[in-house]
Amino acid sequence: MSHPSLLKLLCLSFGLLTPVAGFAADIDGSTLSLAWGIPFVGILLSIALCPLLIPTIWHHHFGKITALWSVLFLIPFTMTFGMDSSVGLVAHAMFAEYIPFIILLFSLFTVSGGILVKGNLHGSPALNTGLLAIGALLASLMGTTGAAMLLIRPLIRANDNRKHRVHVIIFFIFLVANIGGGLTPLGDPPLFIGFLKGVDFFWTARHMLMPVLICTLVLLTLFYLVDSYYYKREDEIQPQDPTPDSKLRLYGKVNFILLLGVVASVLLSGFWKPGVEFTVLGVHIELQNIARDLLLLVIAGLSMMLTAKQIRSANQFNWEPILEVGKLFAGIFITIGPVLAILRAGHAGHMAGLVSLVSEPQGAPINAMYFWLSGALSGFLDNAPTYLVFFNLAAGDAATLMGPMQQTLLAISMGSVFMGALTYIGNAPNFMVKSIATQSGIKMPSFFGYMKWSFGILIPLFLVLTVIFFLV
Repeated sequence: MSHPSLLKLLCLSFGLLTPVAGFAADIDGSTLSLAWGIPFVGILLSIALCPLLIPTIWHHHFGKITALWSVLFLIPFTMTFGMDSSVGLVAHAMFAEYIPFIILLFSLFTVSGGILVKGNLHGSPALNTGLLAIGALLASLMGTTGAAMLLIRPLIRANDNRKHRVHVIIFFIFLVANIGGGLTPLGDPPLFIGFLKGVDFFWTARHMLMPVLICTLVLLTLFYLVDSYYYKREDEIQPQDPTPDSKLRLYGKVNFILLLGVVASVLLSGFWKPGVEFTVLGVHIELQNIARDLLLLVIAGLSMMLTAKQIRSANQFNWEPILEVGKLFAGIFITIGPVLAILRAGHAGHMAGLVSLVSEPQGAPINAMYFWLSGALSGFLDNAPTYLVFFNLAAGDAATLMGPMQQTLLAISMGSVFMGALTYIGNAPNFMVKSIATQSGIKMPSFFGYMKWSFGILIPLFLVLTVIFFLV
């Protein structure tokens, strides 16, 4: 196969990933039936249910299952709207959203995988609370996945001589794998999608600071009380420690410098506006975004070159998680297009009922409903596409949402990030943490057993947040 043909094939394969703007802009959503959303719902339900019902089949064939749902959308789309619309959809998706999205995740994943914490500490309530606090802070700098993978094994080792450890992992999922990532677009995928849509980097930091701080302080305090209760029990500490206490050592320190480079690269694309753009297949690509993506790839490459192979091996680093994310998000963004088009049609579309739930008769948004609906879907489906759905439902324009509708954008951001902690499947690191804990001999709760913890602890907290930010 020639290089031009290969490039074209790659564009067609990977460029079909975010038909959002092009599809929604070219097609009148009021003319679309809800049947166009079946493949999108099918993918999300597959992600939610298949790992529980058919785990082996899903593990080996999730890419094929996702591709099948995508084809079920693409073939009728092409037959209905024509090949030109499909090519335009592919080109816009390839260059406008999916590539920058997956490059950032790839860079954070690669760099964080090069940092190794060795040694062991005594898992006291004070130490555990401190590790959770550090993890929550790191989550906004290196992503929830990066922070979770960096700290989960040291936390497990520190507590491997204790009888009660489930609560430690559950609070870790709450804080490090979800809520801690709410301060920057680097922290959680939905916030980076907002950044790509035009939400200012520091808008997120300013407006999410108080909600994240309140949640973090409340959960850390509650965790300390629960952990202290168990720690004081006579049978809590086992006589033999599988991993005796030893001095902590940090390896791959150069990757912390590279993490600063990731932050700088993202900030660059937000502040540097040279006014230079290129048009590729009808898609306008700005120079600052090209520079950001190239810098992120260079940083990932430097991390691979400068990090000893033994470090990544000790971290059990492999490419499977990022490949899985890439494949799943490909299907999600292919099939979400018609859903967003229908939502953009507002009361004229077939989702007028959902529009009515989040807006008053006069059209004003009901921010509490945006918070709870975006959160509920994030907890049981996936928080990144959920954010995108409600972003478009609210206005679809970053300037409007950061201005007169800033409380609505805050509601969507809080719901998408915070309520990803409600289930194992709400955010990618949740299930990864659960799997690592299970492999380490911790008997983690079932899907619904986990929800007893999350609903019992988080729902009251979210009700308080609703009153503070959206009802007062």
